[in-house]
Amino acid sequence: MPLGYHNKILHVDLFTGHFEIEQPGEEFYRTYMGGSALGLYYLLRGTEPGIDPLGPENVLVLALSVLTGAPISGQSRMTAVAKSPLTDAVGDSQSGGFFPAEMKFAGFDAIVIKGRSEKPVYLWVHDGEAELRPAEHLWGKITGEGEALIREELEDKRIEIAQIGPAGENLVRFAAIMNMSNRANGRTGMGAVMGSKNLKAVAVRGKDRPDLMDRGGVIELAKWGAANFEDSDAYGLGLFGTAEIVNSQNRAGGQVTYNWDSGYFEKAGALDGTVMATTILKKRDSCYACTVRCKRVVEVKDGPYTTDPLYGGPEYETLSTFGTFLGIDDLKAVAHANQLCNMYGMDTISCGATIAWAFNCFEEGLINAEDAGGLELRYGNVEAMVQLTEMIGKREGLGDLLAEGSARAAERIGNGAEDLVVTVKKQELPAHMPQVKGSLGLIYAVNPFGADHQSSEHDPSWKTYVDRMAEIGITDEPQPIRVLNESKVRFALKTQHAYSCLDTVNICQFVFGPAWQLYGMEQLAEVVRKITGWEVDVDELQRVGERRLNLLRAFNAREGIGREADVLPKKLHKALVGGKSDGYVVTEEEIEQAKDWYYAMSGWDISTGMPTREKLEELQLDWVADELKL
Repeated sequence: MPLGYHNKILHVDLFTGHFEIEQPGEEFYRTYMGGSALGLYYLLRGTEPGIDPLGPENVLVLALSVLTGAPISGQSRMTAVAKSPLTDAVGDSQSGGFFPAEMKFAGFDAIVIKGRSEKPVYLWVHDGEAELRPAEHLWGKITGEGEALIREELEDKRIEIAQIGPAGENLVRFAAIMNMSNRANGRTGMGAVMGSKNLKAVAVRGKDRPDLMDRGGVIELAKWGAANFEDSDAYGLGLFGTAEIVNSQNRAGGQVTYNWDSGYFEKAGALDGTVMATTILKKRDSCYACTVRCKRVVEVKDGPYTTDPLYGGPEYETLSTFGTFLGIDDLKAVAHANQLCNMYGMDTISCGATIAWAFNCFEEGLINAEDAGGLELRYGNVEAMVQLTEMIGKREGLGDLLAEGSARAAERIGNGAEDLVVTVKKQELPAHMPQVKGSLGLIYAVNPFGADHQSSEHDPSWKTYVDRMAEIGITDEPQPIRVLNESKVRFALKTQHAYSCLDTVNICQFVFGPAWQLYGMEQLAEVVRKITGWEVDVDELQRVGERRLNLLRAFNAREGIGREADVLPKKLHKALVGGKSDGYVVTEEEIEQAKDWYYAMSGWDISTGMPTREKLEELQLDWVADELKL
């Protein structure tokens, strides 16, 4: 019997309504382990180059891992993989909550979805069985309503549901898949893919917990985490969530302000996690079996911007994109915008950043009040921000254009609007600044699914966590935060492999990781051993991460996306104004040199940035090399 996994992949054809169960075997799981790499296997196998990401030919994979559902913090994660309608490149997104563990207990390690249903449906997976049910009555419902109706219909309040809201139905290109109405597979538009398939939701319930090789050993590691949590550097996440870094980012000149014109906002303190904790925070929420409890739940009962605890609360990225990006310091309004995104099912980073781009265009005279339906899109205008968020979810007025994402919207407007866009591969940048953290500029540029702040370790960690860095083979002398030399590129690549592993083993990056997290990479290897019985070490985990990264790049290579797409937006080459980062800039020359080093270290073609046959064969990906005709 398999240990830690079911050896069952559910294949769903929405066009025919046909189901198949595949049992790929132990070698498959040892190679791909789950999550992103497992999803990419089926995406590459199941699609042809050049497909429309919103067409029925796209394949959507919801993947767990060999660790999901085990009794330890951080394991309840689910990865969604498909071709992205936002970037036209590979799409990849992770979420937490209780849905991933419940999906595992329902009897499957992954669900592979192809085709398009003629009418709206939802997928009901329970105790090793699956069925498609009509969802016309759910279409148009916000997430909280849809979740309640499905649970009532199936007569079980403990069912977990991953669903789309109106934004996914309306094919907003950065629509998210939501579970618990507040956990999101947010980036790269996976919700729009689900909407294009007329698939409203996936509901799961089950009692089938896979056997573990050493359950007692896993429980002992879980107890160690609980006992050491308060002394760890992850403890602040429990108290204040990711919002704990707003003030420190601002002091360092790394708090994105006015659509990337500055790294300092004088009123940023009003958005900090410490303020949230003493004002609108109702409670701390958790994912399945996790001791960290970092999820914010807020409640605002009075005023124009009320919030319902069902929809959670804003994270650091949301406080930034709907706050400092727009020159807004109203915490309650930002929390309300976060709720709108969770109700309609939208990625808060792309949504807020696209609105910031629109505000910037208004300030520069490229959009006027008539274009915006009478709204004055001035920095600091809270009412305009809130209204525009809802307009995007509904695709109404200017919101219909902004639902395309800032890069596509700028192409339509022209007249220099493109120069105000802050995207990589058409995906909006998150709220960590490469001008302040040198390696982020490289990772933002080369990351296959667009700029991402959770795809590598950030520069300040190197000096602080030397022993943890040594676990993944980083033995160079720690480099200054802002430099981007050859040693820093090596740091970026090795930590990228580690984070890539985390997204394949499907473990929370706030619990396990190569630096400040509660558990280190050696302990992650120990967990995998105790769950599966495999003799896994950190080197193998790093190779798992490298394999996943090469699969991501291979998908893009098949689409003709290579080095020429690994570029930063013009705004990052313009000097910042104000605060500690005044005058800071990222130059094109340093990024191009860093890319040469990065591709060479990766074993890729330096001229194209694409994987070579030699590297793919080294990673047991010969079939991918054949697919690319290398």
